[in-house]
Amino acid sequence: MNNMLKISLTVFLVVSLVACGAGAKDKKGDTGDMKVKLEKLKKEKSTLDAEIRQLEDQIVKADPSAAQVKKLVAVDTLRVQDFAHYIELQGKIDAEGMAYVAPTGQGGQVKAVYVKTGQNVGKGQLILKLDDAMARQGVIAAQQQTGQLKARLAQHQTIYERQQNLWKENIGSELQVINAKADVDALQSQLRAAQAQVAMAQEQVNMSNVYAGISGTIDEMNVKVGEFFSPQSAAMPGAGIRIVNNNNLKVVTNVPDNYVAKVKKGDQVEVVVAGSGKPAYKSVISVVGGSIDPTTRSFTTEAKLPADPALKPNQTATMKILDYEAKAAIAVPVNVVQSDEKNKYVYVMEKAGDKMIARKKIVIVGEAYNGWMEIKSGLAGGDLIITEGYQTVYDGQSVSTGK
Repeated sequence: MNNMLKISLTVFLVVSLVACGAGAKDKKGDTGDMKVKLEKLKKEKSTLDAEIRQLEDQIVKADPSAAQVKKLVAVDTLRVQDFAHYIELQGKIDAEGMAYVAPTGQGGQVKAVYVKTGQNVGKGQLILKLDDAMARQGVIAAQQQTGQLKARLAQHQTIYERQQNLWKENIGSELQVINAKADVDALQSQLRAAQAQVAMAQEQVNMSNVYAGISGTIDEMNVKVGEFFSPQSAAMPGAGIRIVNNNNLKVVTNVPDNYVAKVKKGDQVEVVVAGSGKPAYKSVISVVGGSIDPTTRSFTTEAKLPADPALKPNQTATMKILDYEAKAAIAVPVNVVQSDEKNKYVYVMEKAGDKMIARKKIVIVGEAYNGWMEIKSGLAGGDLIITEGYQTVYDGQSVSTGK
């Protein structure tokens, strides 16, 4: 029974693999068949178009009244105008001036907060006060020690001067003068150290005052009286005080590395901020990243923005980078450009004797952007391009705009 089960499973797997392989081959075969069929239909269409034109010519010769039947089309006059192509990328608005408030020392318990969210502050303005009781005690102790040393130094200075005067009168010994001078020097050294200690203690008191590092608006305030505030807590998301200066904004975006040769510093950009209700902001690229991010395969670009109350940091924006521009160019709607097995072409309306006909024009195309395609050759300003009905006309067919 076990052997029969093994044999059945083996047969099932073999059949499955063969079926899968056949399915993959069938899929590839279907794609190939469709491509062959497409090419065949294109050739048949060209042949049919030629036959249709030939028959229509024969009909016109046999029955001149048939020439009065015209294909109804819509046309537009081509105008010479500037053509531009943009690389459109999603980015965000950032502030050049953005800073998180943090104490200069180890921090401490918050005793007073002097600002609130949305308030404008200036650089160096007092933001909050930390507990400074211990620091002030340190200042008092250091000052007391300094006072004691000053009194002792004055006393030993008097003794030294007296010993000097006695020695000048040949009273006493030189050793007494030397010892008195050594006592004065030692006390002076101790006094300088004590004064430095007073300055350090005073600095600890000053560290209890937390100031604004930049001018701007309090954008985030997550500190309350009684809480412990330190450099570590100030750096935690949602736990500190953030100041934003919206007078110095920029848009930042990541550009795919396949555009590395097209995007450079100084390129013109248009920045569209959908939620602002404002027209596109014109700027230039001010910063181009010097390396490619290995994860996103992109590099960073920045462009400065003007001060505008409608713009906020972290707002979504579209950066349109101008990477190609042609002056006095010809451009047509993308949809009117057709292709055959050899060329790209469009249909225009031209006068032939006393009638208007459709004429097939072979064109060389350039860039395409926002529904328009640049025509490098094959058309000229003033040509009447067929914009409706172009799919069903043929070269030489009588056409009319219905006017």
